[in-house]
Amino acid sequence: MSHPDRSYLLIGPCKDEEKFMRRTLDSVVAQTLRPTKFIIVNDGSTDRTGEIADEYAAKHDFIEVVHRPRREQRKVGGGVVEAFNAGLATEDWKKYAYVCKIDLDLDLPHRYFERLVEIMESRPRLGCFSGKAYYHTASGEFVSEGCDDIAALGMSKFYRTECYDQIGGFVQQVMWDAIDGHTARLHGWETGSADEDDLRVDHLRPMGSSDKGILKGRARHGFGQYYMGSSFPYFFASVVNAARRRPYVVGAWSMLWGYLKAAATRQPRYRNAEFHKLLHRYQNRALIVGKNRAMQEVHDAYADRWKGGGRTTGHDAVAAE
Repeated sequence: MSHPDRSYLLIGPCKDEEKFMRRTLDSVVAQTLRPTKFIIVNDGSTDRTGEIADEYAAKHDFIEVVHRPRREQRKVGGGVVEAFNAGLATEDWKKYAYVCKIDLDLDLPHRYFERLVEIMESRPRLGCFSGKAYYHTASGEFVSEGCDDIAALGMSKFYRTECYDQIGGFVQQVMWDAIDGHTARLHGWETGSADEDDLRVDHLRPMGSSDKGILKGRARHGFGQYYMGSSFPYFFASVVNAARRRPYVVGAWSMLWGYLKAAATRQPRYRNAEFHKLLHRYQNRALIVGKNRAMQEVHDAYADRWKGGGRTTGHDAVAAE
């Protein structure tokens, strides 16, 4: 009896991560199922990130480092995807069973990747999956960041390689880590995340705070929702829900400001009519029956596309309004 292919390529784009990256790298080295290859992409760091990455590569033969030229400022969203693509381009990634984009500000449970593979082996239509993000409060409490079950974490995107190939990669823009999931569903794949001990990721930096603070991160999220094409009623419901999480009202207002400012200034939006048909179908139903049921309806509606097989085109070109 042949064993399933559990090979996976791990790519870690990073910039100025000397404060956290050792914990991430140590947790990767300690995995019960190590990456077949781990490519660290040093995206023009000005601190010791590159030096630390080289140190680990010298100790572990499955780790390689790609050094990119220095840029003047952190380029959130599109910059992360650009760095990820730079790492992907150095390797014949289609020979691996799985490919994963990972941030270097995480502390992973020892069985994290082994457990992801176990779940995906049991669910053939599962194209992208992850665990859940938690963080430690000042009092030491381990608190969930509240990722929906329907979505895989952007900080740990673990893809079946066939699925990643079919969606055409990631869009180089804020909200890439939501666009990819809906695009996968468009091709008949399922996506999601699970909350269990082996999949609880310790996020060492609060979500959305990597570029000049949480409030700017929330405003960026609002812009991202506009860029992706979210309907305003659905987005406004998200804003109301965000007001229940720290930093409460001011955080929710920042999200709303990011969306409204983008709309008022007619910023470019993601262009793909079929994508938006799926997105709005899901969002409209989610307002009525809830996210999980709405997503299951989407998975059921597009299931025949997965069964049909074959390769399809990924993202359409992005155009301004």
